[in-house]
Amino acid sequence: MAKTKKISDKKILEFYRQMVLIRRFEEATVKGYQQKKIAGFLHTYIGSEAVGVGALAHKEAMDSVVTTYRCHGLGLALGMDPKACMAELYGKITGCVRGKGGSMHYFSKEHNYLGGHGIVGGQFGIGIGAAFRAKYIGEKAVSFIHFGDGATPQGTFHETMNLASLWDLPAIFICEDNQYAMGTNKERILSNPKIEDLKHGYNVKGYTLDGMSLFETYHKFGEIVKEVRETSRPALVHVQTYRFKGHSVSDAALYRDKSEVEEWQARDPILEVSQYLVDHKIMSEEEINAFDKQIKNDVKDYVKFAQQSPEPPLEELEKHTYFDDVGAQEWRL
Repeated sequence: MAKTKKISDKKILEFYRQMVLIRRFEEATVKGYQQKKIAGFLHTYIGSEAVGVGALAHKEAMDSVVTTYRCHGLGLALGMDPKACMAELYGKITGCVRGKGGSMHYFSKEHNYLGGHGIVGGQFGIGIGAAFRAKYIGEKAVSFIHFGDGATPQGTFHETMNLASLWDLPAIFICEDNQYAMGTNKERILSNPKIEDLKHGYNVKGYTLDGMSLFETYHKFGEIVKEVRETSRPALVHVQTYRFKGHSVSDAALYRDKSEVEEWQARDPILEVSQYLVDHKIMSEEEINAFDKQIKNDVKDYVKFAQQSPEPPLEELEKHTYFDDVGAQEWRL
């Protein structure tokens, strides 16, 4: 465990709740997908909970967030309604995008969550666009731009890093390095797998964090967000994490050695926090087990809500395609 300043009991309990919710929510989505109740592609956040929770703990209301197709975990960390999140996966009208986005395209105007994006690198331009807006109107807002290690060779990453540095934009480029670009180890696709080193090409500050530790991600992101907010200078954060499942639910991940997976699972970020709670007598092991059981029951309710919700009516098919479809006063998802 990283040696850091003590987090208040109330705060660490909230972080733990978020992390367990993300884990149990994602496990339920895997089951729903296997039962063919969830269609399309499904990419879970299992194993990376400390990244989203630790980083977004420092998000303020005016800040924006954008990410890849692995977007459920960040949505829950932002406080999106879990029922609406689950319903979206089931393609229901009660979903966060009215059943039109599915797994890869979460969105929340309320939380300034500018979407999950299915195209590799598709989120970068939107992320620095939000940062540009903040600077243009004189708002001290920060843009959290999440992406995977497999997106770092992509052209828009380098183009937007260059522009963010040239224009002094308050953007934090957060590389969630889960070691694999789909089924290919990053060592085989990156000439320099030390992603932080890319800072030198764009004259920005860079950091490498242990993404399996909530304590490290929370404290370090606190410092990074504060500096970016104050200086309006971009930063590159290389967060080393691991996805316990395959790239998507349909990926058996046979390209990984069992010993490698077990080694990373031994560093499960949720276990780190639960052990902290026990060691500091904040919760007993019995209370932790009861807490986990309660979260599982809550998730069952979210699944039930999704299953019982109606599908989008046929007239929804062409809505939200153009702004004029619904008018300025009705533009809400």
